[in-house]
Amino acid sequence: MKLAIETEGLTRRFGSLLAVDHLALRVNEGEVFGLLGPNGAGKTTTIRMLSCLISPSEGSGKIGGYDVVRDAAKVRGVVGILTENPSLYERLTAYENMDFFAEAYNLSNPQERRDRIRNLMEFFDLWKRKDDRVARFSKGMKQKLAIARALAHDPPVLFLDEPTAGLDPESAKAIRDLIKRLSRQEKRTILLSTHHLEDAEKLCHRVMIINRGKTIVVGTPDELRDSIPSEPVLKVALVELNEKIIDAVKTLEHVKQVIVNDSVNELTIRVPNVRSATPEVVKSIVQADGMVLSVETLRPTLEDAYLKLVRGESL
Repeated sequence: MKLAIETEGLTRRFGSLLAVDHLALRVNEGEVFGLLGPNGAGKTTTIRMLSCLISPSEGSGKIGGYDVVRDAAKVRGVVGILTENPSLYERLTAYENMDFFAEAYNLSNPQERRDRIRNLMEFFDLWKRKDDRVARFSKGMKQKLAIARALAHDPPVLFLDEPTAGLDPESAKAIRDLIKRLSRQEKRTILLSTHHLEDAEKLCHRVMIINRGKTIVVGTPDELRDSIPSEPVLKVALVELNEKIIDAVKTLEHVKQVIVNDSVNELTIRVPNVRSATPEVVKSIVQADGMVLSVETLRPTLEDAYLKLVRGESL
């Protein structure tokens, strides 16, 4: 598969601070790739180097085959970028913002520019609000407009720096849905920088966890989840929960721990083997006159893997 983004030993220093430390990055065309890490990990600095906003101190980077130092103008032509704090002209309308930036991206033909702006604003469900001043937009709508602006020149590679930061749950979901559409329908290569694990879990084909400028691990979300050594956990939902049922489960030979959640009538049960323990658990509940609504096997989350790694624990 062809690489859209490639770095080797990519490094950035700010005086004595080593912000990015010899980063090796490989992102395939059409992939949604997540850069995960806590604040100060080097995510934004990496994106700024790859988008030619700052130069690397050493090492190399290529976007679509173009070198980020020698071919900076060409790189800017094939990438779109949403910065963590996108600046929009709030006194202008949404359309005027799009028109200004589209012209800045050298879309000089007026008819082509109008068509491109309309297509993008319709794709992002903003066309009906095209004549409204941006100052009247919600933060979620401003974020959608900023992403649309980054796509004005139809770049194959898109950098998104914390695209759901500060958004309410509904707006964050709308942004995630748009990113999915850009990946699936438009086949964009997307480099997503975030410390929101939900974004990475739902959007990314692969992720790289970095901390203090260094790569910790690269893999799919499933690979990182499955690499955590842990005992299986059963979550059992019941119609009603009482002491008789709880005692019946706790006395089973292979049950190691039972966590009771009275508010939703659930038991979380740690067992050595799900396959052999599940029938025993269900049987004991039924014999204690309990009624089982559902049984679910819980697995480690991407957040579990992330927290272990950024704390310096091995998987």
